Amino acid sequence: MIELLDLDAEVLQDYFRDLISWVGREAAGRPHVVDLGAGSGTGSLALARELPGATVTAVDLSPQMLAHLSSRAESAGLGDRIHTVEADLDQPWPDFGPTDMIWASASMHHMADPAKALDSAFAALRPGGALVIAELDSFPRFLTGTPDEEMELRLHAEMAKRRHEAGLHMHENWGDRMSQAGFTSVTQRHFDIELRPPLPLSAKRYAALSLGRMRHGLEGRLPSADLVALEEIAGGLAGRDDLSVRTERTVWLARR
Repeated sequence: MIELLDLDAEVLQDYFRDLISWVGREAAGRPHVVDLGAGSGTGSLALARELPGATVTAVDLSPQMLAHLSSRAESAGLGDRIHTVEADLDQPWPDFGPTDMIWASASMHHMADPAKALDSAFAALRPGGALVIAELDSFPRFLTGTPDEEMELRLHAEMAKRRHEAGLHMHENWGDRMSQAGFTSVTQRHFDIELRPPLPLSAKRYAALSLGRMRHGLEGRLPSADLVALEEIAGGLAGRDDLSVRTERTVWLARR
């Protein structure tokens, strides 16, 4: 998962660059940023670079993720500005101290109670502080226009069912939820991302890991023949020149 998150940032770097630049323009002074569900640290490192003098508190439930993040921060010369906190955000939040911005990238849909999480975010921010929520409208697709497109679409449909059964809050209108929690000045941006072939090796590795993760998640939910076919597809991606990357993401920014 760590490698997949790192590759997501590398392969979709134009999207992340645009997003971080926009968010950076909305932050004033030398802010304290809290990164909710920081994962491998893409957001934490990017925001620290974009906002000279800012401090970042990276919050995650996984000690392995936080250790990886800390190592990346040290290697980038940002270890003194990025600090980690291990916490379960479905429980009462730790006191992060005065907070100017909360960044939640692909983490809000995991919250057991989104309304409670938004109330916690509102309480944690200083007046005028910003909450940024970035979410996936669709998980990356790599086989559009190829003979394997139908298989990939069936896999995504089954994964969507699995996420729904698990209670994940996909496709929420986070702008409305932010307003209900008391946030104002809600701005929404939508990103249609399309990388056309030929793709670099990093993107092919990203595709292989993504499909492999789907294969693991669909164990027992698909016929064995489909799982074998998926393994064969994932194993042969490095030699293909017809792969693309297509995904959609929406970002909301609101003020306390």
